[in-house]
Amino acid sequence: MTTDIIPLLLAVVSGGVVALLLTLFGGGGSVLAVPLLLYVVGVADPHIAIGVAAAGVALNALTALAGHARAGRVRWPCATLFATTGAAGAWIGSSLAKIIDGHQLLLIFAAAMAAVAISMLRPGVAVVRPEPRLNWAMSPRVSVAGAGVGSAAGFFGIGGGFLIVPGLMASTGMSLATAQATSLLSVAAFGATTAGNYALSGWIDPGLVAAMAVGGAVGTLAGLPLARRLGAKAALGRTLFAGLILVVAVYVAFRSVVEL
Repeated sequence: MTTDIIPLLLAVVSGGVVALLLTLFGGGGSVLAVPLLLYVVGVADPHIAIGVAAAGVALNALTALAGHARAGRVRWPCATLFATTGAAGAWIGSSLAKIIDGHQLLLIFAAAMAAVAISMLRPGVAVVRPEPRLNWAMSPRVSVAGAGVGSAAGFFGIGGGFLIVPGLMASTGMSLATAQATSLLSVAAFGATTAGNYALSGWIDPGLVAAMAVGGAVGTLAGLPLARRLGAKAALGRTLFAGLILVVAVYVAFRSVVEL
């Protein structure tokens, strides 16, 4: 477990940055957790970085989920089924990732980062729909979508919100705003499952997880008022953020190729 003050402080800052970006833009921020842990905090093993990132994302998602739950925005039956089947998929995906060489895994992770950035550049449309109720006819679609998205989230060690939200919308018909709130239970479940799987292999650093959680709480609190003030500039900010993710993806790919 990391006890040196400098790496712990850098992990606090990294957790704050990830949570701030997640609060401001509603997704994409979690993919920066692994590069921050590797290239800012100084974690040497890519698998440890992924395990710690997954745990940190899960804790941040629980914090955000509590706020949305108090506001009544979470559709619990749909959220629970999607998260449950997705957690099984996340275990399978993370088990597969654990047997891949760390630097090869980072190269694949860089491609996933690029996909996240591209998805953020697509305009989101806030469609007003009657909110769905889970029924027997809908359940197979929700289960299959959850398992598929969970497998990808577990493999890459990310929250997977950029996949969970469209997965919930497609399988249930819920609106974008409701899907964003409901997705947080799955983000937490997928992150916790992945982190638990990595912990079994000794690839979790509790000190760094705690530091990122502290930073995440501060970043969330700082991001809430900023998100309200972002207003009409939100689209521009999201575009710039997507560009940042693309740049980091190129850097991660370059470092991975050099270190293979």
